[in-house]
Amino acid sequence: MDVFSFIKLIGGLAFFLYGMHVMSTGLERMAGGKLELLIKQMTSSKLKSIILGIGITVAIQSSSAVTVMLVGLVNSGIMQIGQTIGIIMGSNIGTTLTAWILSLVGIESDNVWMNLLKPENFSLIFAFVGIMLLMLAKQDKKKDTGSIFIGFAILMFGMKLMSDAVSPLANMPEFSTLLTAFKNPIIGVAVGTFFTGIIQSSAASIGILQALALTGSITYGMAIPIIMGQNIGTCVTAIISSIGVNKNAKKVAVIHISFNMIGTIIFIILFYGIDAIVHFPFTNLPINAVGIALVHSIFNIATTLMLLPFSSVLEKIAQFVLKDDKADDKETEQFLDMRLLTMPSVAISECFNVSVNMAILAKETLLSSIEIAGQYNDKLMHHIIESEDLIDKYEDQIGTYLVKISTKVLSSADTKKSSKILHAIGDFERLGDHALNIANTAKELYSKGLSFSDEATRELDVLADAIKYTLDITMSAYQNDDIQLATEVEPLELAIEDLIATIRTRHIERLQTGACTIEMGFLLSEFLNNYERISDHCSNIAVAVIIVANDTFDTHQYLNAIRHENSEFDSVYENFKEKFYV
Repeated sequence: MDVFSFIKLIGGLAFFLYGMHVMSTGLERMAGGKLELLIKQMTSSKLKSIILGIGITVAIQSSSAVTVMLVGLVNSGIMQIGQTIGIIMGSNIGTTLTAWILSLVGIESDNVWMNLLKPENFSLIFAFVGIMLLMLAKQDKKKDTGSIFIGFAILMFGMKLMSDAVSPLANMPEFSTLLTAFKNPIIGVAVGTFFTGIIQSSAASIGILQALALTGSITYGMAIPIIMGQNIGTCVTAIISSIGVNKNAKKVAVIHISFNMIGTIIFIILFYGIDAIVHFPFTNLPINAVGIALVHSIFNIATTLMLLPFSSVLEKIAQFVLKDDKADDKETEQFLDMRLLTMPSVAISECFNVSVNMAILAKETLLSSIEIAGQYNDKLMHHIIESEDLIDKYEDQIGTYLVKISTKVLSSADTKKSSKILHAIGDFERLGDHALNIANTAKELYSKGLSFSDEATRELDVLADAIKYTLDITMSAYQNDDIQLATEVEPLELAIEDLIATIRTRHIERLQTGACTIEMGFLLSEFLNNYERISDHCSNIAVAVIIVANDTFDTHQYLNAIRHENSEFDSVYENFKEKFYV
């Protein structure tokens, strides 16, 4: 191979990998958060998991990306190890689609319609349609479709470049001599494993093998062990992604390796064992691109069917190789895993799920602080302090994660969800602060042996009920994207302001009659200030839900619009004033 052919080969590989990246990114954006939802819904049985694995891999055109995602999901505690086995098996089958698409390069026919299937004849049309969609379309889905078309055209162009680059090898005796070494199945498996491990893409290594097959120098006997090795080599990505994760996540990589290695060993023994007896006539025949796609599919489907009944054994192998160590798992445990960033829509969905956990924790911490305000408890106080510290960690990790996600290409739906999370987490963190403030005030009240009058206690109880109600509807609106429920928070916030103003006025009246002291007034003011701020933050969260859904970010404009000359707002406000009345 001369220098120019080599340059064309590596250039073709570069185009191939870039086209694959562009196409898979577009497909993943179109799928959006549905991937994450499907993963959780379809892992109840092995068959569903296999179908899901096939579907996701076909959608994003990368079995390696699926495995990396699974490592991240297990590391975050979102999935169990057993749930990943079927998906891994399915992803091995799903990745064979790429080989069938690439086999179109080898089409040779005088038929006009068959020639239209050749990449050099249709990929340019795909590229033109794709660039038109990118330039002219306004909807995100159409732009994503354009990216998929362009990525596919670049991928096929890269495949054609590689085919052209290796075509002169057919006439080189040195190349023929080199290929004779591949007749040894051990060498074939090793070469397939090594090369795929280097470029970390079984699709690309299959593509190169298909390009070489077009020279007519590759036989079935040479290709079969190489294809088996390529399935092992694709596990390198999973191994790399498992660095720095807990042992449960590392077991995903062990299962992936075990599945492919066991399948390869069994098929080598069976194939060459039977071949020694019956002498398969096709082993010395030249293999073409379609034959490679066929062998790839048969191997992956047969391996899945053979090992599916023994999926629990694969899990036990992983458990044996990596014995559980709770201390290690605790060390590496995170709310969110950076490996999920390989699939931004899944990362956004999990980021939202973690923010919901943060919201629930903030609400529970506030309810504990309201409880402690009524009856102080040291154990509950300690729990509030720990929870507030955990809420701070949530904000730090989610905020950092959102910054990293912002560098990715996101769909409009994911961008909206990201904005909503970013708007809300600061308010969740402040809710935790106010819970701690209330608890500290309750502790001061208890340590000084003070207590409010019966009248003040009744008033605070009504206010606490209003705060509990606003927490309920705010968190529910955030979690479920319930716009209608979110619109109730602002009139309730206004009703709470009126209620607090009334309690302040009544306190002054009691102070003037001597029924209350200035010291108690300071403590009461602390409670009221924190309750008022809690209500304000709930309003911020609810407004974020509404304005993000409506594609606007002007909070003041929204609040001015709903508070003035709005009969529906006034009606809800009056109902809340009546419900929480002292």
